[in-house]
Amino acid sequence: MPEDDTSDDGSGTDTSADPADVRAGTPGGGERPAARAIEPAAPEEFGLVQAWWGDGKGKSTAAFGMAMRAVGHGYRVHVLQFMKGGADSVEDVRGEYNAIAALPGFSYENLGHYGWHAMPDGSEERDHAAEAAAGLERAEELVAAAADADLSTPFDPAADADAGMHMLVLDELLYAAERELVDPAAVRELAASKPDDLELVLTGGHSPPEFLDDVPDLVSEVRKHRHPFDDGHRARKGTEY
Repeated sequence: MPEDDTSDDGSGTDTSADPADVRAGTPGGGERPAARAIEPAAPEEFGLVQAWWGDGKGKSTAAFGMAMRAVGHGYRVHVLQFMKGGADSVEDVRGEYNAIAALPGFSYENLGHYGWHAMPDGSEERDHAAEAAAGLERAEELVAAAADADLSTPFDPAADADAGMHMLVLDELLYAAERELVDPAAVRELAASKPDDLELVLTGGHSPPEFLDDVPDLVSEVRKHRHPFDDGHRARKGTEY
């Protein structure tokens, strides 16, 4: 009987294979990542609904980081921001907006009302509700525009978001729904009605977005264990805005 020159670690993997050959068979071919010029492209595997919620810092940060990654592959990304219309505690600048403006195929809109809902900052609650309602209406327009576009093809990076996008980030929409500034059922309907190839990312809220039911493919909770705000620190330029 001939000797068996292969070995198995119990997982069904041939552990005697040459590592170089194994790496060569991976999507990256064993090459180290390196920066390349951004060229318009279309994703092959987009189409999920993501929901990021929790009482910890990092929900919007994660969404913006993921959006930047998509833009780096040449995909068209648009961000529609709710709630965050500015506040007396921060300057009138956002680092992410400056970065977005410098990246091809990345754009944003902000329909948040100045101040923060349910905070004693002089802002009117009815204005927060009006801005949130306008934001949801705009989100519905953007989802409809994506449905009318061919998401299997690249987009002109300079084209308006109404021409379509591969990824749509609705930042703080879950918070607006949690506070009933918009109808939670309408948010669920929006997520459920998106075109198949659109990656839809929803963020915000400190409570589980149970109103979404089973629509999201990914649900991540960002939990707070400690936060400098609890010790009286204010928002810092470069980390919070």
